Amino acid sequence: MSVSAVFGPKMVTLPNPPSLTSSRFRYGGAIKAVPRIDGCGGGLVIECSSRPQKKATAHHMKTRPRKTQPWDIRRKPAVYPPLPPLPPEWSFAPADDSAAQPPPPLKSE
Repeated sequence: MSVSAVFGPKMVTLPNPPSLTSSRFRYGGAIKAVPRIDGCGGGLVIECSSRPQKKATAHHMKTRPRKTQPWDIRRKPAVYPPLPPLPPEWSFAPADDSAAQPPPPLKSE
């Protein structure tokens, strides 16, 4: 059963209270009353924000941990041993037209 079947084809909307239509309402955003069309509709729409939030990356860059201790400032990146050479099966294919050919079949044991 739909809402219009219970309440009729048009729902009655109440007028906006004057306290909510002021230029500043909760968090400082300007709010504007939407004009009513054919007696229905209306409501409040936020026009702008006076204090927008930072986007995620900007927030993480601003609040990231800083190196303040001398031992942390002088710290160098970790040194790892070199990786072993790659096996010959993992070599790069030549750049000529042989790349269009299908690979050779695998040997089964």
